[in-house]
Amino acid sequence: MYHSIITGSGAYIPDHIISNSEFLSNNFYSEEGAPFGYTSERVVEKFSNITGILQRRYATKRLSASQMAACAAELAIADSGMNKESIDQIIVAHNFGDLTENTSFPDIVPSLASRVKNLLGISNPACIPYDLIFGCPGWLQGMIQADAFFKAGMAKTALIIGAETLSRVLDPHDRDSMIFSDGAGAITIEYKEVQDPLAGLLSTNVRADCRMENDFINMGRSYNPVMISNAQYLKMKGRKVYEYALRFVPEAMKECFDRSGQTIDKLKAIFIHQANEKMDEAIVRDFYGLYGIDETPVNIMPMCIQWLGNSSVATIPTLFDLVRRSCLPGYTLTKGDTILFASVGAGMSINAVCYGYTG
Repeated sequence: MYHSIITGSGAYIPDHIISNSEFLSNNFYSEEGAPFGYTSERVVEKFSNITGILQRRYATKRLSASQMAACAAELAIADSGMNKESIDQIIVAHNFGDLTENTSFPDIVPSLASRVKNLLGISNPACIPYDLIFGCPGWLQGMIQADAFFKAGMAKTALIIGAETLSRVLDPHDRDSMIFSDGAGAITIEYKEVQDPLAGLLSTNVRADCRMENDFINMGRSYNPVMISNAQYLKMKGRKVYEYALRFVPEAMKECFDRSGQTIDKLKAIFIHQANEKMDEAIVRDFYGLYGIDETPVNIMPMCIQWLGNSSVATIPTLFDLVRRSCLPGYTLTKGDTILFASVGAGMSINAVCYGYTG
C-alpha cells in the first residue's frame, strides 16, 4: 500500500523579538473607535493572561514572506535528502503575499510558490508551483491537497510551505494586533509504499462555514477614528472566533481521528494552530470530553505561541519542526506515534489530519 509520508521539515524563525512591553506606548481603541476605560498596561496584561503570548517574532524590513518560505524549504529539502529537481509540486499557503514595509497592498504576481521555485533554483518545468489562500488552515489544506494529487496519480512528491508577514497588516490601535507574528514552516511529503497500515497520512477532515461566520476575521480600517487612510488592517472578532472554534473544532478533530480507525489512547500528540493559548487548551479539553475523558493527558499538546506568537499558516509546520528536532523541552516524537494536526481560521474554515509518524 502507498501512503503520504513526511520526509523532511524546516522552519524559518525571524530574529527580531518583540516583547509585550513594546506595546505599552500604544493607544488602543475598541471596534467602535472608543478608547478603553483603562491603561495600555492593563490592556497588555489582560492580553497576555488570555493568549499566553509574552513575545513574538517580526521579519526584518527587507525580508519577504517568499524569502522566508524559501529558507524553510531549503531546510526541509536538506532534511529529506531528496533531489530538489524531483519535486512535483510546490504549494505555498499564505494570506497576504509579499508585503513591503508601510503598505498593506499585497504582491502576489507572480505567485509566492513561483518565487520560491526560483529562489531554490529548481529548473524542472514539471515542478508545478501554486499558492493556497485558505486562512490559518492553509498549510494543512496544502497537505490534504497534495495527498489527493498523489492518490489521483498526478504527483509523487510535494513541498508544502506556510509563510506569513502579518506584522505588515497590523493596526497599532487594535489590541488583537499583539497576537500576530511572522515566520515560515515547510515539509517535504512523498507518496511511498509502506508495510505498516498506520504509517503516514491516515485520515482527514475539512469544514467551512461562510455565512454569518464569514467576517469573523476580515480586513478593515484602523480602530483609531482620527486615522484617515486607505490602508486595510487584519481584524478579528475575537469572542465570535473563540465561540466558533469551541463549538466546531473538537467535533472536526474527533471525526478526523475516528476515520483513522484507532482508539483515543493511541493518540500521542496534537499539533494545533497556535491561535490563542486558552482557546487551544479549551479545544483539546473539549475534544477529549467527546470521548468521555475529563482530563487532558499530560504533554499531549506542544505549544510555541508563548514566544513565537500566531504566525497563521506557519504555526503548525514550525511547531512540528521544533518537536521533530527536539527543540521544545518535554516533547519528542517516536516512530509509530499517532499524531493529530488541526487548525481553524478565516472563512471560517477548519481542517484536521491524522498522521502516523515515521521518523
